[in-house]
Amino acid sequence: MTAPLILTLGFDAASFARLDALRRAHFPPERNLIPAHLTLFHALPGAEAPAIAATLAVCAAAAPPPGLRFAGLRSLGRGVALQAESPALLGLRAGLARQWSGWLSAQDRQGFRPHVTVQNKVDPPAARDLLDRLSAGFTPWDARGEALLLWHYRGGPWEEAGRFPFSG
Repeated sequence: MTAPLILTLGFDAASFARLDALRRAHFPPERNLIPAHLTLFHALPGAEAPAIAATLAVCAAAAPPPGLRFAGLRSLGRGVALQAESPALLGLRAGLARQWSGWLSAQDRQGFRPHVTVQNKVDPPAARDLLDRLSAGFTPWDARGEALLLWHYRGGPWEEAGRFPFSG
């Protein structure tokens, strides 16, 4: 069986550094196998990698870098995420979802709520505590998407499968 593919958004350097520092500070270290990311699709068919890559190359070449606003924090029950707002990103993802509708997993067919997870798989009281602490000093901030990043998922750290910079 071919490993599934994950599609994420790559950030501008300053935003990535900020997000990844939060993740390294708060994600359980033994489970933190990948850097901070915003997942667009969780499980695309690995067997379709050439077609997916071709679509992403065309899409990214035609699209300008999407702006994002990290507008608030969200409880994940056993973790905490930063909520991202971006009409451009929502439109881009919706177009890809329509094109790939026959390939989407149940998870990827659900509503898309863009976020970056900074903590997960902890006890609910620890997650509530972090949410309270981060909320107390939170100020919304702006970021920019710079590329679509495609990854192989083989059960451990993700393996890069392609990088598609926005250049529209």
